Amino acid sequence: MYGFRIVDKLQKIDEDISRDQLKYHHRRVLVSKEFTFDSAHHLHAYEGKCKNLHGHTYKVIFGISGFVDDRGLLIDFGDIKEIWKTEIEIHLDHKYLNETLPPMNTTAENMVVWIYEKMAAALEARQEHYFGARVEFVRLFETPTSYAEARREWMESE
Repeated sequence: MYGFRIVDKLQKIDEDISRDQLKYHHRRVLVSKEFTFDSAHHLHAYEGKCKNLHGHTYKVIFGISGFVDDRGLLIDFGDIKEIWKTEIEIHLDHKYLNETLPPMNTTAENMVVWIYEKMAAALEARQEHYFGARVEFVRLFETPTSYAEARREWMESE
């Protein structure tokens, strides 16, 4: 029978585990965090329902890779959230995107590249805090079943 078990002894740093054991590997890893935001937009030069003002609950997923520090952390999920909140979401959430984004048709394909560029620039500005951190992909869902994606290899090679 499986039951609830209370640990006998809580592991303590420098007593049960040494600091040089916290970093288990030297491999590149990827962490991912997702967010949602609500906004309105309309499309130009488009014949269909989306030429009219309408809104979406968007979902954005970031994939960020890099190497872990001496604690075994690449980047704190809270740091990703802080970048999102202070540098990206402020332009998107409960906004009229045609007004708050740079001049562009506010398609998911255009927006995902803008979001990628903002996160990449934020990580670059903080490069002394994270070892080799880079955006690997950004996926922007406009609906639960429709998304656009920007990937590092496409952004760097085009």
